[in-house]
Amino acid sequence: MSFTQEDVLKYGVKLIVIFMAIPFHEFAHAWAADKLGDETPSRQGRLTLNPISHIDPIGAICIFFTGFGWGKPVQVNGLRFKKYRKGMAVTAAAGPIANIILGIAGMIFYKFIAGAYVSNPSSEALWWTSLIFQYFTLINVGLAAFNLIPIPPLDGSKILSYFAPPKVEKFMIENQLYISLGFLLLLVSGALDKPLGWVQQGMWWLIDKLTFWVDFIVKAVIS
Repeated sequence: MSFTQEDVLKYGVKLIVIFMAIPFHEFAHAWAADKLGDETPSRQGRLTLNPISHIDPIGAICIFFTGFGWGKPVQVNGLRFKKYRKGMAVTAAAGPIANIILGIAGMIFYKFIAGAYVSNPSSEALWWTSLIFQYFTLINVGLAAFNLIPIPPLDGSKILSYFAPPKVEKFMIENQLYISLGFLLLLVSGALDKPLGWVQQGMWWLIDKLTFWVDFIVKAVIS
């Protein structure tokens, strides 16, 4: 197998995501739980951006080879929340929201650098830097979409539990192992690549529209 410069860049960005975006994602869970009254993540050392505290080996490998994965789950004691189901849902949503925030930041940098490259197309540095932020944004919005899938142990399952009837939550808990193993097999086999890719592209489109104001600034500066 031969690797191009762009392939090397993609894997490099994936390493950045593993050591930056995943810790930020898990920190967001810990921070939300702490603010809602549960000190469990803080006592377990999860209220930190230190990658060592948050990286899950299998999840990191999945990110590196597929672009989708997870970090070490943050343990939460929902009984410490004033409203158990709502607290669990908000804590779960904090992680994907963190990735969306990183995706928006990445998109802003991407647009500015891509605009600079348009005005100076001979600059290889600007070209490669724009690709770095493009991949960074894509992977972050992909992680947000991935973690919102309502399958345990992903965040989406806890968010679903808030809206779904108790019988659905009970079924998910009782069959969590089988559901998780089946989902992992589908992920590794590549069967989910296209559906996740469509959602990833959809979220890219949405963030592109949300940062429309950057386009005007870039045009004004370049003009």
